[in-house]
Amino acid sequence: MNIAFIGGGNMATALIGGLLDQQLALPADVQVVEIDGARCVELQRRFGVQTATAPGAALAAADVVVLAVKPQQMGDVCAALRPHLAQPLVLSVAAGIRAVDLARWLGLERIVRAMPNTPALVGKGVSGLAALPAVTAADRALAERILQAVGRVVWLAQEQQLDAVTALSGSGPAYVFYFIEALLEAGRELGLTAEQTLTLAIETFVGAAALAAASPEPVATLRAQVTSKGGTTAAALARLEKDEVKQSIVAAIHAACVRAQELGDEFGRSK
Repeated sequence: MNIAFIGGGNMATALIGGLLDQQLALPADVQVVEIDGARCVELQRRFGVQTATAPGAALAAADVVVLAVKPQQMGDVCAALRPHLAQPLVLSVAAGIRAVDLARWLGLERIVRAMPNTPALVGKGVSGLAALPAVTAADRALAERILQAVGRVVWLAQEQQLDAVTALSGSGPAYVFYFIEALLEAGRELGLTAEQTLTLAIETFVGAAALAAASPEPVATLRAQVTSKGGTTAAALARLEKDEVKQSIVAAIHAACVRAQELGDEFGRSK
């Protein structure tokens, strides 16, 4: 397939790397439109792909166009793209911008919205996907294959569910890093070295996540299995419950979901 990336940032880089590593595309069949000339040079050096600093006639050959720019830029970017596109499948990885607005700006209906997350940079991402009715089964399979190059995918029946995906897994790595930061601070206060604490904290997260993925037990059961009555884990969890940490996390994810909805209103309906 001939695939064009609009934007050459972290997510585009992850997807390009995954597609090339798994031989789902050849460098000659990948083009990137990126306004930063230095970034274009870096992408050419790293992957051997074609690059340009502005949309041009080459985009007409694209079977798939991946929109990987910031939400606030999307309206202007689509206006610049529209004269150069044929009838590609459009795959957007921008938070908040709704498919109906993309269709209006581009004059196209084969649009899939995706919300990947940054672990895609190491091939461990997860993406939620939703499609407009004009997207065919073959289109869905193609979009899925592209996102599976950097991790797992979850299809959603309704596009508005992507706001929840954005809040949960799109922003989710930041929540994990925030918790790791707390573990690092506690480890230092308790007399461990920075290196020791970092290893213990990260491997605990990696191991716990792997156990949750492999076990048939609900995560609540796994938590209970670690928690002996009157023990150290019970003392820690009692403090977390007293401080309503779980409720705060749930409230934070709701706040992120509201902001995702606001992005769609702010940057989608204004053009």
